[in-house]
Amino acid sequence: MTSDAGSMSERFAATPVAETGTPEAEWQRWFATRGRWPGVDLSVERLVVLSAHPDDEVLGVGALISAAARRGIEVVTVCLSDGAASHPGSPTLTPEQLAGRRRTELDSATALLGLSPSRWCGLPDGTLAEHEEEVEAIVSRVLAEKPDVATGLLAVWAHDGHPDHETVGRCARRVGDRFGVPLWMYPIWMWHWATPDDPAVPWHRVQTFDLDDEALERKRAAVEAFVTQVDALSDAPEDAVVLGPHILARLLRHREFVFV
Repeated sequence: MTSDAGSMSERFAATPVAETGTPEAEWQRWFATRGRWPGVDLSVERLVVLSAHPDDEVLGVGALISAAARRGIEVVTVCLSDGAASHPGSPTLTPEQLAGRRRTELDSATALLGLSPSRWCGLPDGTLAEHEEEVEAIVSRVLAEKPDVATGLLAVWAHDGHPDHETVGRCARRVGDRFGVPLWMYPIWMWHWATPDDPAVPWHRVQTFDLDDEALERKRAAVEAFVTQVDALSDAPEDAVVLGPHILARLLRHREFVFV
């Protein structure tokens, strides 16, 4: 994998969300030819799950963390930003109104997955790179709450392309190293800008979690709770849908992926 994280951001920026990106059919053809990856082994009693935006954790690993909670693992989800920048210039919702809507949507989604409400940090969406000290302090406080409990970190991937995602991933790695806890990372936008066998992706570090039909439907219902993201706010161009069908097809599979 390239050590230049900036190149990932450049590749993401060069493939606008409205464009098709790498189609899911292409990913599925590749999956069929390359065989299986090892399964995820969450050998922890407490799992702290970090998202940059209110929906990341559900899109990336909603089924995995739901299953962890049902197995008795304490799952603590932490949403770092307020999500207010998903529709800049919207004539329908102010950033403050959008942040409020997105927080309510996240609470609905986590409830559908059988999780406690996410810890809402409210840092400004789109500028997390300017708040790395605050992000690290937040994560450190959550980890320090139960120092005698075997804890793991699950964060959005540090090379996912979106600057906020990468900030959270970098901070998670630094804090995880300080606390000596295991770290798993989940990709989201990687599936949009990367290609099968992409040398920029550390495929040798992949582990997967399989979803049965019931788990997939539960995750789908949770994703559909993010109405401001999966539907257009209005007919205005600034209110266009964020998570179109071509994006959701890559995130609503019978498998979820993490890097170890």
